[in-house]
Amino acid sequence: MRWDSLRLDSADEGPSGTLPLIERNAVVRTFDTPGFRGMTFYEVQAKSIVSHVPETSQMMFRWTINPYRGCQHGCVYCLASDTPVLMADGTSRRIADIRVGDAIYGTVRGGFYRRYAITEVLAHWSTVKPAYRVTLEDGTQLVASGDHRFLTERGWKYVTGAEQGPEQRPFLTTNNKLMGFGAFAEPPDEGVLLKSDEKLGVASIEPLGIELPMYDITTGTGDFIANGVVSHNCFARNTHTYLDLDAGRDFDTKVVVKVNAPELLRAKLASPRWAGEHIAMGTNVDCYQRAEGRYQLMRGIIGALRDAANPFSILTKGTLILRDLDLLLSAAEVTSVGLNVSAGFVDEDLWRAIEAGTPAPQRRLDVCAAFGDAGLRCGVLMGPIVPFLSDSPAQLATTVRQAAAAGAAHVTPIVLHLRPGTREWFLGWLREAHPELVPRYAELYGRGSYARKEYQARITGTVRELAERYGVGRGPLIPRVDQLRQQGARGSGRPDQTARPKPSPHPDRLPTAQHEQLTLL
Repeated sequence: MRWDSLRLDSADEGPSGTLPLIERNAVVRTFDTPGFRGMTFYEVQAKSIVSHVPETSQMMFRWTINPYRGCQHGCVYCLASDTPVLMADGTSRRIADIRVGDAIYGTVRGGFYRRYAITEVLAHWSTVKPAYRVTLEDGTQLVASGDHRFLTERGWKYVTGAEQGPEQRPFLTTNNKLMGFGAFAEPPDEGVLLKSDEKLGVASIEPLGIELPMYDITTGTGDFIANGVVSHNCFARNTHTYLDLDAGRDFDTKVVVKVNAPELLRAKLASPRWAGEHIAMGTNVDCYQRAEGRYQLMRGIIGALRDAANPFSILTKGTLILRDLDLLLSAAEVTSVGLNVSAGFVDEDLWRAIEAGTPAPQRRLDVCAAFGDAGLRCGVLMGPIVPFLSDSPAQLATTVRQAAAAGAAHVTPIVLHLRPGTREWFLGWLREAHPELVPRYAELYGRGSYARKEYQARITGTVRELAERYGVGRGPLIPRVDQLRQQGARGSGRPDQTARPKPSPHPDRLPTAQHEQLTLL
């Protein structure tokens, strides 16, 4: 959906009314702290904050608030500006000089083999990152960020990483050998098998101790040939194009902040035309992403909803929401507050592969438990359930059992949605990490965004049985919250939500609170 709420309150808006003029109409900020390094924040004065969900959407709610656009959970790759990239005509060009639409070499995988193939550059961007030098046995040198990945004889590996802890991931060592043909002496023919007869063993990996301008590209094959070796790239997501921003790097590093969100919401809720309908948050990007720690928009938003006794729900993958426990408790005195954490699985390897940068699933379940301890019901949206990777009976049972142990009020399964943008990113990753599953996904999803109904029904039935087995939702609600709600209804000085007309449920949407939100992915 296009978000009309992002139109700028300016006399010289562009024809689209969204963000082509954002750099002239926004306060642009950067912060020199580790958590925000490489990020740009566009502080805008939005015209509205409550967005209506189109009737054709399969979303199970009618209204939503997204104080941020863009996501800080994406991975950052990148190579130094003078890294030569192999062009389709056999010449090389500096990665800094590559342009969208250029034809270059990449690779495609068929069965157990990779072949060289011509591909197109779909996106190109730059950032500044700490630099590392990777030196190979033949003398080839590659300067890249620690987050960049190269293809080795043992699969894709990051330049840097750790054996355990938060930085745990596959990383290069001097025991690895990169795949390719070495420095550009004689380019391969298209269709030739990828093999590595050259001396491309890793001789050393050393930090340069400085930050350098770095560049990366998105290609049709998901990779490219950098200085004679196969280099990974980022997969673009389409969601940021709704803002007329780049679908690749911009999505990860350019976050739009609607700084006037709390004031706009108060005005909306006070309007005689507003019927007091439920508002869902965290449904597009996480409203508790790291930027919220600095801007604190959610405190004003929750305060406005509380003062108007307007029902709302929040879905998050983060732990920052616990900061606002006091406001959530006071809101629960006067209105319905739905709280959900998203944890589709508890497999840490899968988490690192597709949800890097988010808190670990167990930490999200700890948030659920903390809400329960405080007297607030919290559900677990098991989303995304990833077909053939997190949907085995044993995996589903483990996730439901841990959700029950965290005191989840309900567990609602959401099978992975492959909407435009997400589809390209996920299927690109799947081709690299699990190529054997690509035909199965083609059969399960076809050309659509949703898995076949019979598959979804089977998953839903299994999770329902597991929830019953492990006693999800059987724990007693802590009396304090019920008492506070009764006091609010009797007249605690706050508005009585019964004074508002109750909206009729949409016929295509499920009526229960636990189905009010969908997974962020």
